[in-house]
Amino acid sequence: MERRGASFSGSLVYLLMNFPVGITAFMVLMALVPAGVGTAVVWVGLPVLMLALLLLKGGAKVERARAYALTDTFIAMPYLPLPDGGLGARWKVRLRDAQTWRDLVYFLLLFPVGVAEFCLLMGFWATSLGLVGLPIYFRYLPDGAWYFPRWDDVHWITVDSTVEALPWAALGVLCVALSVALTKAMASLHTRFAAALLGPTARRRELLEDDLVERELSVTSR
Repeated sequence: MERRGASFSGSLVYLLMNFPVGITAFMVLMALVPAGVGTAVVWVGLPVLMLALLLLKGGAKVERARAYALTDTFIAMPYLPLPDGGLGARWKVRLRDAQTWRDLVYFLLLFPVGVAEFCLLMGFWATSLGLVGLPIYFRYLPDGAWYFPRWDDVHWITVDSTVEALPWAALGVLCVALSVALTKAMASLHTRFAAALLGPTARRRELLEDDLVERELSVTSR
């Protein structure tokens, strides 16, 4: 649930973090899950898989906290309550909980999504800031001019004076405004993506509400 519009700075930091977080999560999961599954027949892989699931759940909690801290988007905890029984019963609930596998899907998708977001951000902001600063740095380029494209014999656009650079700088200011809007829009889309996989479904909300009511009734009846 998004309470209010996220700030530009928070949106930018959030999107830039998706790239390293996605790569790290993907590498950890690809290292632990196949190793755990491959050695599960000799019981060695079970602790590895248990560690992977614990890291997965912890990582999902961090992602919810990161979305709230940077974009002011609250994602409710969707997990079913664990039983009061032994360790085996608690792990059965974790494995049967569909949210565990939704968390896994989120982190597997975060890698390509984070790469795409990073490339879009770098492309838009490099172009925007490059145009804005053109009146300053063009004279320091080879031949003291900026060319587009920079092929040997093909120069559709040549900027070799401050007067010629000013219209491009004005275009760069417009591109900066568009980049700000794009950054906030991409952050909003990503939080929706995160909420869809890391947050409770409509059915899960009903189950959690029913469980809460039952717990309250049991407490008041004692």
